[in-house]
Amino acid sequence: MRSSSPNNAAYDARPWTQHYAKGISADLKAPTTPNVGAFFEEACQKFSTLPAFTCCLPNGKKGSLTYKEVDSLSTKFASYLRNTLKLKKGERVAVQMPNCLSQPIVVIGTFKAGLTLVNVNPLYTPDEMSHQLMDSQAKVLVIIDMFADKLPEVLPRTELRHIVTVSIADFFAFPLSAIIKLKLKLDKKVPKCLVHAERIQAALAQGGDALNANQGQDFWRPNHCPANETPIGLDDIACLQYTGGTTGVSKGAMLTHGNLINQMQQISDMAHVTIEPGKEVILTALPLYHIFAFSVNLLVFFHKGAHNILIPSPRPINNLEKAFKIFDITWISGVNTLFSALAAEEWFQKNPPKKLRVALAGGTALLQSTAKRFHEVTGITIVEGYGLTESSPVICVNPIGATIKIGTIGVPLPGTQVRIVDDEGQCVPLGERGELIAKGPQIMTGYWKKPDETEKSIDDGWLFTGDVATMDNEGYFKIVDRKKDMIIVSGFNVYPNEVEDVLTQHPAVLEAAVIGVPDEHSGEAVRAFVVLKNENVKMEDIKAFCREHLTGYKLPKLIEVRKELPKTPVGKILRKDLKKEFVTKNAS
Repeated sequence: MRSSSPNNAAYDARPWTQHYAKGISADLKAPTTPNVGAFFEEACQKFSTLPAFTCCLPNGKKGSLTYKEVDSLSTKFASYLRNTLKLKKGERVAVQMPNCLSQPIVVIGTFKAGLTLVNVNPLYTPDEMSHQLMDSQAKVLVIIDMFADKLPEVLPRTELRHIVTVSIADFFAFPLSAIIKLKLKLDKKVPKCLVHAERIQAALAQGGDALNANQGQDFWRPNHCPANETPIGLDDIACLQYTGGTTGVSKGAMLTHGNLINQMQQISDMAHVTIEPGKEVILTALPLYHIFAFSVNLLVFFHKGAHNILIPSPRPINNLEKAFKIFDITWISGVNTLFSALAAEEWFQKNPPKKLRVALAGGTALLQSTAKRFHEVTGITIVEGYGLTESSPVICVNPIGATIKIGTIGVPLPGTQVRIVDDEGQCVPLGERGELIAKGPQIMTGYWKKPDETEKSIDDGWLFTGDVATMDNEGYFKIVDRKKDMIIVSGFNVYPNEVEDVLTQHPAVLEAAVIGVPDEHSGEAVRAFVVLKNENVKMEDIKAFCREHLTGYKLPKLIEVRKELPKTPVGKILRKDLKKEFVTKNAS
């Protein structure tokens, strides 16, 4: 630890444990499952006949897989990766698709094979894709066919050797699957793939052939480990989950099998009084490539035998209407934007979900106005939590089934220590503001190939979050500000340096600065300030340039032209001055 403090006792006493449900220990038990692949297999055997995933389209058409089917298909995919492609333990497999039935098959198969998963946003531009795929040194990319037209530009910049394509309609029953695929083709939503790629069905067939020829290995089982490898263990990297940093450079958080299994147990402990194994129906509108839905919806609820309703795209919000009408949703996870949009919909107001028991919010701050409106419509108090990609992601959550304090992020999970410290790393007195730091079994081992960045963020196991918070005398924490310049748009991280870099690549832009400003729909919006070289340039041209290089949520909502930007004596642009100016102007 960087420094000790006489105020440590207030935090080390862990006052939050008084809010844990009966039977939950403040100290987490050591995992008994050797790896995530075995963790999934346990659920598949226990809940084999139950529906595991249903992909529900906006028109109500759907396809489903049982736990037994997921187990079989994911094992075939694991065999394809290891026996057909000859990948070695720990090599990276990138997955780039929206919520669909192929996703859990590929994700679980990757874990079973002892390979490292790399989640990639399907909406990424070729530049963003290239950076993440090259940095992770991924050898395989499994991509939705709707975005395969980006591959000719991306492949030469990466180490990819194999491409597998999937369709949103894969694993729907015939003839519905064929009808959906035909319609997508006629609507020109699936471009021609101009690179060599394997279809998911062909990959599974090859993996199955290898298993039938007795070439397959149950790699996730220690006693079936190949002779030239060590068994897949808790310390092995399960996932490279990419996030940004204060420098704007995208970094891969190394999450181990132990991180993910411990996180699943932590969340399960906190929610066990409200989760009925084999009976829950959870709506997954958040993308599974996002760490929140990945850990909560996919990992935790799969292990609990829940029926996961996958929504490929929640926008527009009425894409969810059929799912709510067809299924008795009992749980929903989301960001502030999602809950706000639902509460404003007439169809949702007229027919709120009758079986809904828990709504879980994370990813960005939950506005009190949203919580109030959602409660008025449904009678449900939204449970807010907090975390980061680097913490798998949950650190704190309001205790489900106990006292929920609106406006707080709740209390630390079992096995998690949290302190509030000053700039010297010393604990601040109770109730005072400081940086939230956390230590626990869910904290990443570090950033992939970035030891210097790791050293800046982790000290003696403590993760320095960069978020300013307070703790009350009952052990509830509240986020009051962010030290970092990070902007959160609908739960997604946007880093100013990245946007500024794109803006200044435009030939007419001399300088650029980016800040986050409040937005009633997305929580925050990106606002840019530019100094121009050529004042005759059209602003629409600059916006179009940004759209070529940035995902939608990173795009500046407004670009303001300035003659100069505020700077330090050495020439560093002062974003904080721009933000202060914006706040002052809008307060008057």
